[in-house]
Amino acid sequence: RCRKARTMSGRTGPVAPSVFEKRLLVTGGAGFIASHVVVSLVKNYPNYLIINLDKLDYCASLKNLETVSGKENYKFIQGDICEPDFIKQLFETEKIDIVLHFAALTHVDLSFWHALEFTYVNVYGTNVLLAAAHEANVEKFVYVSTDEVYGGSTGEEFDESSPKHPTNPYASSKAAAECFVQSYWERYQFPAVITRSSNVYGPHQYPEKVIPKFISLLQQNRKCCIHGSGLQRRNFLYATDVVEAFLTVLKEGKPGEIYNIGTNFEMSIAQLAKELIHLIKKTSSESEMEHWMDYVKDRPTNDLRYPMNSEKMHDLGWRPKVPWKEGIKKTIEWYKENFHNWKNSEKALEPFPVTEPFAQLSDP
Repeated sequence: RCRKARTMSGRTGPVAPSVFEKRLLVTGGAGFIASHVVVSLVKNYPNYLIINLDKLDYCASLKNLETVSGKENYKFIQGDICEPDFIKQLFETEKIDIVLHFAALTHVDLSFWHALEFTYVNVYGTNVLLAAAHEANVEKFVYVSTDEVYGGSTGEEFDESSPKHPTNPYASSKAAAECFVQSYWERYQFPAVITRSSNVYGPHQYPEKVIPKFISLLQQNRKCCIHGSGLQRRNFLYATDVVEAFLTVLKEGKPGEIYNIGTNFEMSIAQLAKELIHLIKKTSSESEMEHWMDYVKDRPTNDLRYPMNSEKMHDLGWRPKVPWKEGIKKTIEWYKENFHNWKNSEKALEPFPVTEPFAQLSDP
């Protein structure tokens, strides 16, 4: 399953440690959220070398990094977190000080079809990274998790001490990986921090996720496919807000702690579809909106809500700033021009996942 791909762009070859104050590894840096974080780090921390490690799976795109690809303090390495020898060598060669671990399989619908693959990449891959980072004696390791580890809730607001009740293979794999991260803190006082964030939206997101999927369908004069009742509610956080949260955790986050990165802005999937129809199709007529909505069979489990308390992050000085109207407008504009940033964008618009992108573990 793990293929030994080795290509680099940006700066190539190891750079003498003295040239940079810190050397920061971002895994999955060609993906959605991590690419925004990489761009921000490269621009705001010229004294840090930002190393982007990405396997370049189906939902990654180096086009997300075009604004920084030529910068002196940016380096791209293609490789797989599931290869222990390669990862160990990477830490030795690059002298990594800090790790931001985003690399993961994240699509809930796909996880029902590929539970073993999700476990392998998300749990085993995290273990490989933890072992190498611990041996390299890094000063901070940020594990990027999700609000979905809490399971669904109709009323109770989750804080960081709430028990984990994941209800799908994706969330289960993230919860299991969290346990391994926490065990390194308990056993070795390894300086790990865990973050759990609400749904993030904005430019760079592969259009299998609900907001870019609905936007892209409507821009192609196709209907929004809504799973089940459409009454499931989600909290949506704009990409630049979540970047600020990660920069805050890098600076202020305390080892051994968990931080919820959430927002009070919440919307049902049906209401989301109506908002996007209104903005893209320029209509407020209820009957016309219904015309653009296609209700399909629900997935095996679909949690109703993930309400989170983010006071701990507020105490560190972070709060979301971008209003929904501003964020969604920028997102719609971006997809007009960039829908084809991925080779297989069209496949992402099916009502249910097309499972071909995944190799089986038994493949040579």
